[in-house]
Amino acid sequence: MPAPTDANSRLLETIHEAGCTYEALAGDVRRIAAENGELLQTNKSAVSHWVKGTRTPSGQTGQYLAEALSRRLGSIVTPTELGLHPGDIEPACTGDPVTTASDLGRADVERRRFLAIAAFTTAGVAMPLLHDHEATSRMLRARVGRSFVGAEDVDVVRQITAAFSAADERLGGGHGLTTVTAYLADTAAPILRGRFHSELLRQAAFGAVAELAYLAGWKHHDLGHEGAAQRYYQVGYQLACEADPHGHAAWMMRALAHQALSLKQPHHCVDLVEGALQRGLGRVDGQTEALLHITHARAFAASNENASAARALLAAEDALLRDDGPQPSYSRVSGPAAGTVASHTARTLTDLADHIGTEQQHRDALTRWDPQKYKRVHALTHADLGDSLAAQARADEAVAAWTQALALMEGMTSDRTRKAITSIRSTLAVYQRRRVPGAADLARRAREALA
Repeated sequence: MPAPTDANSRLLETIHEAGCTYEALAGDVRRIAAENGELLQTNKSAVSHWVKGTRTPSGQTGQYLAEALSRRLGSIVTPTELGLHPGDIEPACTGDPVTTASDLGRADVERRRFLAIAAFTTAGVAMPLLHDHEATSRMLRARVGRSFVGAEDVDVVRQITAAFSAADERLGGGHGLTTVTAYLADTAAPILRGRFHSELLRQAAFGAVAELAYLAGWKHHDLGHEGAAQRYYQVGYQLACEADPHGHAAWMMRALAHQALSLKQPHHCVDLVEGALQRGLGRVDGQTEALLHITHARAFAASNENASAARALLAAEDALLRDDGPQPSYSRVSGPAAGTVASHTARTLTDLADHIGTEQQHRDALTRWDPQKYKRVHALTHADLGDSLAAQARADEAVAAWTQALALMEGMTSDRTRKAITSIRSTLAVYQRRRVPGAADLARRAREALA
């Protein structure tokens, strides 16, 4: 296809409205691409070509460009509105979460364009706030097959999810991803088309498949494939609504907010977690409620609402003290609630620049996680602990914490661990010049780990 020659006036007008230079916009596009696991070399010259119409963004870059301008304007801008004529840049979505779950799983296995073009978007974080569950439920109940589904079918889905969740914690998100997504597409999602002997069994089946979709999303998140992760979380939310529109759906809302906060994109997160709390309060156990409150605290802190963040931290601590029933499997997947609350309290305090409090919470979290069962959690927590020690100018202790983190990360297929290693290298360079004991050796090991 020949290159277009007409200037893109819509893109130019939007850039002017956003008030940014071509160079700044190119930097935004590179950062958003990195969030989605892609390394781009986009520069101001590329933006100029797009505006002049002599070139068009290729691959996912059109989506990254639209997301960059959306963030600057504080409102949603699509590639089509920018005059990019995206064709299939934005994959067709179906209102049927069962079909979507199967399509996502097959895309992972077959490496088709469906997931290759998926990009994380801030607009996608708010999806649950706009979702019409009743309409989706009516459609799902109208599309029922002839085969009967038994409790054994549901139990097997849960067993497979549990097995791969455990392996994920030890070996990273890259381990078994294709197996998990193939099973979701070919076996787990299709059972939701069957007939059930009771409404309770139907709800259990939707809940089990929602947990498997969450695991697939979590594995993609660990690999840095944020667009794919967001898609799985969204479909997991839709399936969870059919299983339990209160507790389980609230948990999946938390998952979407958690991902956005990890990417330092707090837009919609306060509203999303408040919606989750409205659904879950009085309907979930104290451990699960504490996990909702701690995500609320992180959202407030990321939005510079410090007083509200402090109140949410206290609410999380209070909820942890309740002993009012078993914790459901969908929230047990994150490990001991007390450890998760401590870890996320540390992240909240980091945003509040309380480095001493951050250190204390990371140390508390380490005592609450089984180091064998939750090897990746220990690795990332040691890395974060080292950061908090470095922020307090305690170089020797920071090097010791990072050394422990690097040892635990060996053998893992995880983008999050790679990012943790990358983040310490600039500080290590300073420590090497100051001849901090162990810094040179750790810097060498970090280079080898990233090679």
